[in-house]
Amino acid sequence: MSKRVIPVADWRDLAPPAVVPVAATSDGVVLDSLQRPLRDLRISVTDRCNFRCSYCMPREVFDSRHQFLPHDALLSFEEITRLARQFALLGVRKLRLTGGEPLLRKHLENLVGQLAELRSVDGQPLDITLTTNGSLLARKAQALRDAGLRRVTVSLDALDDSVFQRMNDVGFPVADVLHGIDAALATGLGPIKVNMVVKRGVNDHQVVPMARHMREHYGPQVTLRFIEFMDVGATNRWQLDEVLPSAELLARLSAHWPLLALPANAPGETAQRWAYADGHGEIGLISSVSQAFCGDCNRARLSTEGKLYLCLFASRGHDLRQLLREGAASDAALGGHIQAIWQGRNDRYSELRSQQSNAAERKIEMHYIGG
Repeated sequence: MSKRVIPVADWRDLAPPAVVPVAATSDGVVLDSLQRPLRDLRISVTDRCNFRCSYCMPREVFDSRHQFLPHDALLSFEEITRLARQFALLGVRKLRLTGGEPLLRKHLENLVGQLAELRSVDGQPLDITLTTNGSLLARKAQALRDAGLRRVTVSLDALDDSVFQRMNDVGFPVADVLHGIDAALATGLGPIKVNMVVKRGVNDHQVVPMARHMREHYGPQVTLRFIEFMDVGATNRWQLDEVLPSAELLARLSAHWPLLALPANAPGETAQRWAYADGHGEIGLISSVSQAFCGDCNRARLSTEGKLYLCLFASRGHDLRQLLREGAASDAALGGHIQAIWQGRNDRYSELRSQQSNAAERKIEMHYIGG
């Protein structure tokens, strides 16, 4: 039987080519058409993952017949670094390495080391972070920290082992993820964020146990963030009635512990912050469905094969790999191309979700561009 292939590089390349504009403003700030700056670049280093979570890579789609990208299609570490340098010159201050599962990419610490040498337009080191499912974190944490990684975000959707193993669909145990968190903290990769995607009727009964465990075992060292189940991609069978709105989740937690609202750490932050009144750390609520935060979104996403996406819910990307591999594009031309793409950006999918047509273009899968 032939392998199943989910196209990732066909009609998405039809995005109109950008026109190289004038140089960026003197302070390096580049604004899109809705006056949002470019500050955060999420870099997918692989489309592969060793989990099969239903909200991202359901096994019935991503099975043994699924064909992932060949290695020569992926951006090299040097190509990623060259692009990241241009993004930094346009105002990016934060780089997040994602996947798939980024720790499946061999020698990832070498890329971290290259990125750690980059500087922002005002000469500051970039904030280099990584999102992982935690399965390989214990063995990789020290090398990543030594290379220049500063923080990690770990995905963990339940504390109960049976629930978590059903959700990751590969039988991976909770204890090993917690071990990865402990190892990362021991190396200085903290404070750590733990992301929990909440699906009503699947793992929402784990909200309070997760909060209790994180605050009692880690306190301020770990921030637990609850993410509303989102309609990313086209394979996760998203249904609105499976979304647990953050307001309802907050009410559940507040029944157990008094919570105090906190200001955002930085403009464009995705999570609403709440602190435990007794000082045992904080939580975050990421509410893309019920409380869209498109208005100050400052994130771009670079796929593992070099396509630039301007929204997590995008259906088309802009091919930067071709420019990199043509050999003729100078750094200035590459930066100008990226600037023009961002200046034309008008994405605000979450704000317009209820107006979207069922006939809309197929959205890109989350494992391909990261969360």
